[in-house]
Parts: sequence; C-alpha cells; structure tokens
Amino acid sequence: MKQDLKRRLEIPGLLNVRDLGGYRTHSGLITKWRRLLRGDGLHRLTREGVQLLNSEGLTSVIDLRSHAELEEEPNPYLDEAQVGFHHKPIYDDLAPAMMATHEAAKDDPLVGFYLTALLERSEAMRDILATIASAPKGAILFHCTAGKDRTGLVAALLLEIAGVDRETILADYSLTGDFIADLVEELLDRTRQSGGDTERHAQFLACAPLTMATTLEQIDRRHGSVSNYLKDIGLPAGDLSNLRDRLLGE
Repeated sequence: MKQDLKRRLEIPGLLNVRDLGGYRTHSGLITKWRRLLRGDGLHRLTREGVQLLNSEGLTSVIDLRSHAELEEEPNPYLDEAQVGFHHKPIYDDLAPAMMATHEAAKDDPLVGFYLTALLERSEAMRDILATIASAPKGAILFHCTAGKDRTGLVAALLLEIAGVDRETILADYSLTGDFIADLVEELLDRTRQSGGDTERHAQFLACAPLTMATTLEQIDRRHGSVSNYLKDIGLPAGDLSNLRDRLLGE
C-alpha cells in the first residue's frame, strides 16, 4: 500500500493522478519517477492544485478528451504559461454508436471501446505518443475524465514500450478502481435519476484487469505484439527510443 500512496499524487480537486515510475522492466531497469503522470479531468483543479502539480516538475499536459468535453469543462492549463498544453482527443465524441463491434467484446463492452481507439483511431494514438516523445524534459501529465479508459490505454502502451511485464501493466490499469469509487457512484446516480440503464453504465465504469488483458491480447493476435502494432501504425523508431529513454534514461 505504501507504494500505491507514493504512486498517487494527492492533488486538491483530483482523484486519480498517478506516477508511472517505480515499475521494474524485463531488463531489470526501473521506470523513473516524475517523468510520466496519468490522471483524471483537470477541470476540477483548484489554484492550489495547479501550483502543486507545477511543483512536481510538470512541463506538459496532454488532454485526451473530446472537443465537446474540453469546451464544456475547460482545462486550466489552457492559460498556464509555465506548462505546454496539447489537446489530443482520441475520440471525436463518446457516443456508443461510434464504438466498433469486435468479436472479443461480446462479454465486455469496454474491450470494443478500447479496440476502437487502438485500431480505428490509430493515427490519434500515434500522434499522442509522438507528442510525448518530443516533449521537453520534465513531467508530462496525460489525462481524460476519470483517468481510466483513454488514459489507461496510453499508459499501457507506454509501459509496454518500457518493457514492463504484462501483469504489472494490468495491475496499474485496475488501480484506478481504488480511487474513483466516489466518482463512479456519482455517475451511476445521475444515470439512475435520468432513467438510464445503470447496469450497462456500470460495465463501462469498471476497470477489471481482464478488460485490458483481452485488449492487449487482441493487439498481439492482430499485429504479433504491441511493439509491432506501434511500428504498424507508423510510430518512428526515434520516437520509440525517446519514449523508452524518457521512462528509463537518466
């Protein structure tokens, strides 16, 4: 539990900001702290929270939310001169109708959601990773709304690039569930009050390790490996090297 507390940054207004440092790789190296941070929606940040994040060495923020989400709940880093801001939406919208139907998603709708991002929005994923690879030194925070789905996919790819084992990647993904329980209840309550399908909604709010495991296994089957997937979507070798160096280098 101590590692989890160290991994999670206590920032007023945020629930799920975590560091990708401290993970052992296949080569025996350890991912560096305060290089890459994953998080939930920054629109809830207080001014104190902004200052705390900045004090951790933050130099870049990548917002993975849609244009509509950014307009409805603006990012405080749009006007923060000290930190570079990049809007890199994975989806143009979040309507269920735009989620592809995949054979592997029969029992878990999130798998279809994730495969849509990786397979049908591969240019966006490549752009996000290239942006991280070319960002200036310092901590980079990438985030969506809950810090679970879009953020979880990017985090999984980055940890794969670093050479972190699959079991650890799945554990990092599912760790979100420990921190967003209150947010999940709030969202389900909204669905309940509006007469929506709370059971269906709850499936999309889960973060079981099996969901990410199935997603990555599908990428392995289609491309041979996550490494091949990254090459197939056109991520340059130089960017891959830069990403490894950001997580593992001095």
